[in-house]
Amino acid sequence: MPSKAATTALKNFSDMAVHLAARQADHLMRSRLQLQSAQSITPTVDGQRLLSFCSNDYLGLANHPAIAQAMKEGIDQYGVGSGSSHLVSGHHREHELLEQELAAFTGREAALVFSSGYMANVGVMSALMSRRDTIVQDRLNHASLIDGALLSQAKMLRFRHNDMAHLRRQLGLAMGKKLVVSDGVFSMDGDCAPLLDVSRLCAEHAAWLLVDDAHGIGVLGPHGSGLVNAVGLTSADVPLLVGTLGKAFGTSGAFVAGDKTTIDYLLQTARPYIYTTATPPALAAATRMALTLVHGADAERAHLQTLIGHLRQGVRHLGYQLMPSATAIQPILVGANEAALQLSAQLRARGLLVTAIRPPTVPVNTARLRVTLSASHSLAQVDQLLNALADVT
Repeated sequence: MPSKAATTALKNFSDMAVHLAARQADHLMRSRLQLQSAQSITPTVDGQRLLSFCSNDYLGLANHPAIAQAMKEGIDQYGVGSGSSHLVSGHHREHELLEQELAAFTGREAALVFSSGYMANVGVMSALMSRRDTIVQDRLNHASLIDGALLSQAKMLRFRHNDMAHLRRQLGLAMGKKLVVSDGVFSMDGDCAPLLDVSRLCAEHAAWLLVDDAHGIGVLGPHGSGLVNAVGLTSADVPLLVGTLGKAFGTSGAFVAGDKTTIDYLLQTARPYIYTTATPPALAAATRMALTLVHGADAERAHLQTLIGHLRQGVRHLGYQLMPSATAIQPILVGANEAALQLSAQLRARGLLVTAIRPPTVPVNTARLRVTLSASHSLAQVDQLLNALADVT
C-alpha cells in the first residue's frame, strides 16, 4: 500500500524531498528513457538497441518515409513555426484542409485541430459546461478527461468502469446540462466502452456523449475511422468525438469532430484553442499524408489483429494474467509495483522494452506490463517476447 506521503498533495514546498523519498520507497518514481533513434519497434534507448512493445505507434507510421517527406516539403514551402494562434494569423490552408479531411474521415460535418489530446479534452469540457451542469465519467477515463471536467467547474460524477446500471443511477442524479464522457478504448486496460449501451442511456436522459477515441482512431472501424464508427454510431449519437494524431497517425496533435454549430462554438470559446500558437503548417501537411495512409491500411490492421490473437494465446499458455482486451493494448497484470518493475527489467536485460505501469496511472495493486503491438511487428518478434516471458516466469 503506498505511503501517505506518496499519495497526498504537497502541503509545503519543503515537503518535496519527503514526497520524493516516499515515492521511491513505494516503487512509484517515474523516470524517462532517452531515445537516440527514430521512433520504431527497434529503437535505440540509452545506447541499447531494443525490441519495443510499449509505443502507441499502432500502424508503424511515426517514421514512415512518405510522412517524413510531406513534412520536409512543408517546411521548405511554409517554414517551421506558425507564428501565431489560429485566430490571429497562424491558421494555414494546410490546417483548414486537414480539418475538412478529418471531418470527412470520421463522418462528421466539421472538425477542429488542437495541439494535443489533453488540450482538446480540457478545451471542449471547459467551453461547454459550467458549475450549473453535470459531467458523468467512467472511473477509468484518461487523466485529461478528468482534468477537463475539473476545470469546467461542473459537478462531476463517476460511474464504475463500463457499469451501465451505475451510469443510469448517476445520470438520475445529474443536474443542468448533462455530459457523459468515456474513453473509446481504455488506454491502460485495452478494453472498449460499450458505446451502444452508453448512447442509449444518454438518449434516455437527454445527455450529450463525448467519446475520446484516441486509441481507436486509425486502428478500429471502417478504414480506421474509429470505434464510434465501428459500432455504427452517428454524430447525433456521439455529438463530440475526440481523436489524437500522435498514436496510429504517427504525427502529433488532436482533433474534435462534430456538427458544424458545435465546432463553430468551440472555435469561439475553447480557451486552449484560442490562446495557443497554432501547430506548424508542415505538421498539418504531414498529418494529411498520414490520413491517406491510415485510410488505406486495411492490410496492416488485419495483421495487427493476427498479432493480438497470437500474443494472447501465447501469454495465456505461459500462465500470466491478461486483461480482457481485444485491441493492440495487451496489459499483463502483475499486482505489486516492485514485481512489475522487476519483470520489466528482466525483459530489458533480454533486449525487450516493455514498460511497467503503476499507480496513480492505474489503481493500487494493479501494476502491470502494458504490452502494445504495432502492425510493424512480425509474428517472430511476438514469439521473441513470449520466449522472454517464458524465461522469466
